[in-house]
Amino acid sequence: MSLIPSFFGGRRNNTFDLWDPFQDFPFTGGALSVPGETASFVNTRIDWKETPEAHVFKADLPGVKKEEVKVEVEEGRILQISGDRRVEKEEKNDKWHRVERSSGKFMRRFRLPENVKVNEVKAAMENGVLTVTVPKAEVKKPDVKVIDISG
Repeated sequence: MSLIPSFFGGRRNNTFDLWDPFQDFPFTGGALSVPGETASFVNTRIDWKETPEAHVFKADLPGVKKEEVKVEVEEGRILQISGDRRVEKEEKNDKWHRVERSSGKFMRRFRLPENVKVNEVKAAMENGVLTVTVPKAEVKKPDVKVIDISG
């Protein structure tokens, strides 16, 4: 006997069943998926850290050549990292036992803060890791005028 009743067809059979409110939706991959996304789009992991000098983005892109990656800064300070992870060429005599590596197009977008120099963005690829460095603009401190106190 289940502790969680089903809203769409009686009671559940297994005590350990968990109700998934998204199970009947027309997309797969759970609540965080968006219709039409490929697995590689979702699995492109990117770290974003801020240092005193810059914002640094690091993306794990194993097996992707730098010619297959595009880094752009759009109007409104939007950093876009996109590309295409190619499918491995299949031979007629190959017998696949498991396919876990994702392939297809990927794209990530980030709104950059106001204190960045968008004209000085640099990108480098080394050992399957893309590093994008966005330098920070110097924040001009307001001029402070000291007032003498008379008396």
